[in-house]
Amino acid sequence: MDERQVLVVEDDEAIGRGLAQALTTQGYSVRWAATGSDGLREATEAAPDLVLLDLGLPDLDGVEVCRRLRAVAPGTTIVMLTARDAEIDVVVGLDAGADDYVTKPFRLAELMARVRAHLRRAGPGAPTGRLTAGGLELDAGSHRMWVNGAEVDLRPREFDLLALLMAEAGQVVGRERIMAEVWDEHWFGSTKTLDMHISALRRKLLAAGDDPNRLSTIRGVGYRLETL
Repeated sequence: MDERQVLVVEDDEAIGRGLAQALTTQGYSVRWAATGSDGLREATEAAPDLVLLDLGLPDLDGVEVCRRLRAVAPGTTIVMLTARDAEIDVVVGLDAGADDYVTKPFRLAELMARVRAHLRRAGPGAPTGRLTAGGLELDAGSHRMWVNGAEVDLRPREFDLLALLMAEAGQVVGRERIMAEVWDEHWFGSTKTLDMHISALRRKLLAAGDDPNRLSTIRGVGYRLETL
């Protein structure tokens, strides 16, 4: 049985209880909080492996809860549950520290597949050691990344995505391969989360004084990291 810890932060009782029951059936240890404050307290007392976070909470803004969760539990995977499907809302949530998002209404089977995918450990093919490309430098062992000598903070999925692209610098990496190696080989659902993570990486490169265009989109194929 999988003893991974999952925290559900959802104010809708029917959804919250339903998710807790479904996750328990899958073998996870589940806690359910109906408010952002309770969710933060639960996460502080015992950092969960994964949080399912509703953004429409009654006491605190879900994005702010996400930001605080990332601070108190930096190694936790955060999946937003949101009815706000506009791209800007998703980007704001990802910038606040979320790893992924699922829009409401969602199919339970898809959400359970996402949870399993996020909780699987990275496969043996993940890049290791130190990688360099142009002014970028990444150390997989210490999980640190620098742009022209200045360290840049990356979330776990952003780090893994950049590591894969840097390991294949100058070559196109297909969307399917990225989803398989960075997310999961059995990924179920939209790959739009990949596009959002690329956008987040571009913004961080720009903020660090680098050229965001070094992450090239090859339409219909995937992405390429230019060595510049």
